[in-house]
Amino acid sequence: MRSRFFFLACVVALSVSARAADPVESDFYKIEPFTLPDGLVAEVGSIELLPDQKVAFGTRRGEIWIVEGAMGADVSLAKFTKFAEGLHEILGLAWKDGWLYVTQRPEVSRLKDKDGDGRADLFETVNAGWNITGDYHEYAFGSRFDREGNLWATLCLTGSFHSSAPYRGWCVRITPDGKMLPTCAGLRSPGGVGFNAAGDAFYTDNQGVWNGSSALKWLKPGSFHGNSEALRWWDEKVMGPKPLESVSGTRITAERERNPLFVPPSVILPHDRMGHSPTGWDYDTNGKFGPFKEQLLVGEQTYSTVDRVYLEKVNGIYQGASFEFLKGFQSGLIGVRMAEDGTFFAGGSDRGWGSRGGKPFDFERVRWTGKMPFEIHEIHAQPQGFELTFTKPVDVATAKAAGSYDMEAWTYIWQSSYGSPEVDQVKPKVEVISVADDGLSVQLKVAPLTKGHVHAISAKGLRSKDGEPVLHPTGYYTLNEIPNP
Repeated sequence: MRSRFFFLACVVALSVSARAADPVESDFYKIEPFTLPDGLVAEVGSIELLPDQKVAFGTRRGEIWIVEGAMGADVSLAKFTKFAEGLHEILGLAWKDGWLYVTQRPEVSRLKDKDGDGRADLFETVNAGWNITGDYHEYAFGSRFDREGNLWATLCLTGSFHSSAPYRGWCVRITPDGKMLPTCAGLRSPGGVGFNAAGDAFYTDNQGVWNGSSALKWLKPGSFHGNSEALRWWDEKVMGPKPLESVSGTRITAERERNPLFVPPSVILPHDRMGHSPTGWDYDTNGKFGPFKEQLLVGEQTYSTVDRVYLEKVNGIYQGASFEFLKGFQSGLIGVRMAEDGTFFAGGSDRGWGSRGGKPFDFERVRWTGKMPFEIHEIHAQPQGFELTFTKPVDVATAKAAGSYDMEAWTYIWQSSYGSPEVDQVKPKVEVISVADDGLSVQLKVAPLTKGHVHAISAKGLRSKDGEPVLHPTGYYTLNEIPNP
């Protein structure tokens, strides 16, 4: 009897030891907070890279700071210099030809240091083609330059519900000669705007009216994103035929069929599962930040995290999967930026909403340790299911076991009310079709596949060839289109 208890105790001890040895996020990515000067309230709303390895960030309080040594070995040695102040809630920065372009609440401006003393002394308005009422929520998020030299700006609704001033609830482009081009309508409460590696523009929108959950959305020029309030500023001479107003109480798939100019969310970031408030993003252009080259790394304000998004186009429509990526930031992230050397900068604020990070503001950087995590790398939609690819070869036995995978699917009510519960739940059956010879992909048959649903794909039972569990085992795939056979 005694020997049996001893054997069981050893098994439990070994199991606990194995669990303790499972990899954690910090094995792969190291978060390093900067040491800020006394008095600097770094409510970072945007970040840009400057020549000579300098980094600029703009704050919600209307200041711009330049950081020297931000890419050095020791973050505590970085030097901070105030470049400008007195601006209005800076949520976009872009560097070009010696000018720092600034998207602030009422306009796009550009700043220059003419006399070389480290402070801006030339301020010019580039465009002020939209209006504000003074409402707290009328944010203006700005991009960097697109391939044609345009800046894109996404303009939050008045109070996040109404379009009480021209172009609130719109995306506009500012051309190189300073002209404003209305581009997309029906936005609610953007948290960031930018481009993927293909050069297409996207923005993050927050859960609320006509948004059952927060999402990443494709800013296809001329498209409509659901909030009919913004249609009052639609000019058919400029934009072409006006979209139909949204009908409340239906589903996104039905709205797509009824309203041809409506573009569905590309990747839904399920509320309460992935976060509450997605913000800015960037991507690694050259693989120096690990195995996720060209995938979007999206800031999350409420959860103080970074999420990961894989995009693909199916039948001409963007869709893809979202994954958890990295937690542990000090405050709610708003501005992020990836440097060419693989340094990822992030910063933000908890003002107005609160955040899980616990601090009122932050400016931090992240670097890859060089160690490869075992993750679901991509999820591809297939005519009868999904293909999962991985960052490391899988253990064939666990990869072939149907019990290693679990799936659930749901959608949201398309409605004028605030948010939506998860509805029309489906429990698909998962069958393993094949495991690639190199162990880097698995084909899954899924029945049923439901167009318009988020498919939560979990691989908690899967192990790598070396016995590791998947670091973040669940991906949320937004199935706007099912590929043709």
